[in-house]
Amino acid sequence: MEFLWYVPNTIEPGHRGDDTADGWGSLDFTLDLATTAERHGWSGALFGTGWGRPDTFTVGTAVAARTTTFKPLVAVRPGYWRPAHFASSAATLSHLSGGRLLVNIVSGQDNLAAYGDAEGDQAQRYARTKEFMRIARRLWTEENVTFAGEYFRVADSTVVPRLPDGGPRLYFGGASAAAEQVSATEADVQLFWGEPLAGIAERIDRLRALSRDLDRDLEPLEFGLRITTLVRDTPEEAWQAAEEKVAKLAKRDADRNIRRTAVGQQRLLDLAERGEVLDDCLFTTPGRYGGGGAGTTWLVGSADQVAAALRKYADLGISHFILSDTPYKQETARVGDALIGRLREPVAV
Repeated sequence: MEFLWYVPNTIEPGHRGDDTADGWGSLDFTLDLATTAERHGWSGALFGTGWGRPDTFTVGTAVAARTTTFKPLVAVRPGYWRPAHFASSAATLSHLSGGRLLVNIVSGQDNLAAYGDAEGDQAQRYARTKEFMRIARRLWTEENVTFAGEYFRVADSTVVPRLPDGGPRLYFGGASAAAEQVSATEADVQLFWGEPLAGIAERIDRLRALSRDLDRDLEPLEFGLRITTLVRDTPEEAWQAAEEKVAKLAKRDADRNIRRTAVGQQRLLDLAERGEVLDDCLFTTPGRYGGGGAGTTWLVGSADQVAAALRKYADLGISHFILSDTPYKQETARVGDALIGRLREPVAV
């Protein structure tokens, strides 16, 4: 199993309620979070992308150069990158870091006009992403690549260095039918947000069936979970902390603008209609008060309870976990020490 954390990639402090101010957004601050992750059992961390944030490849390169085992999971957007430029940058960082680069392909909405990009409807957006991923894979392993697609073209293109083992692993999210077709054929890891077990099981079954129906020509698709984990010594302490955090969210909710058009985000927001706590400890209330993405639902409880909940996801086929909570540095250590050892222990039969 792969255990990854999350490192905020913003210049302004306050991300997800982390009130740390000193050094936020500096290399020293980011590197401190990465080395803390290394020391506490995480194999790496996700760096988010979006116009108005620092460039993820630059950040990932700087961190990889100053760490030993840390794997930067660098989020990128087709359109911000052309496929050959992306393939070259990724091949270079993967080569220089000894194969530590991971990549998260993001097709969600962004301020496209700010960097001269434009795209059509959802179907076109994911068709473009599919071409982007396929071209990159070919450029990492082949010479003199020519590809003429509807959205991207390369002619007689050879990337140096090539990566004969296939290049960095490509993580991909999305809950729409168009997104799932891309995952089924092009991704290495399909990422889910924090849905109940039954919903995840249904989606895994559907994606595996799609992979067969669409004649996937890669290794079998793997699955990952991106979620907030609020862990304390006792359940009572955990739920008290959760309620205090939600109260702070509620105060800021009027100023938040969660994008509710994405299929995956709407699925999470709809969970609150089914109850405040689903399965054993999946807390849905944050989504009512401005929590978005991985902050919409939280796993809340003692270390044993949250580890047991994550193990149930693993039993469904989840093998990549991207966890987080704030304040980031404190929780990097707390959650790593509390959960990773427990999740790696053999389950008694």
